Amino acid sequence: MTIQQQIQEYITAQPESKRNDMQELHNIILELIPEGKQWFLDGKNDEGKIISNPNIGYGSYIIQYADGTKREFYQIGLSANTTGISVYILGIEDKKYLAQTYGEKIGKASVTGYCIKFKTLKDVHLHILLEAIRYGIEQKPSL
Repeated sequence: MTIQQQIQEYITAQPESKRNDMQELHNIILELIPEGKQWFLDGKNDEGKIISNPNIGYGSYIIQYADGTKREFYQIGLSANTTGISVYILGIEDKKYLAQTYGEKIGKASVTGYCIKFKTLKDVHLHILLEAIRYGIEQKPSL
């Protein structure tokens, strides 16, 4: 199964309202990063144990760890959670930036150092969410 098929299967498996919101965000992010790498992480570790929610990733950048090792990972992530949807914006140096810049004006959402979590798209101001996503894309060049 291709990554695109895994992504569609994951989105399709969501309850209808969440499925529609995730499909809309998926389409928008693909427009923002048309040539970007797509990822699908099923949330399982090497032993097949579930350790996180499955998530869709877009774009790529290199993470460099303190020990000097490097790893490729996605810039923008999208995941269903128990109460709604999480959008991950990775690669931002200042972990307070998202909350300080978008937290009060995005609508009904929880904003942390790298995650914007909300129940439905109706709860957030989409143009502000997209502004945050665009900011994340600009932080690290796609590979």
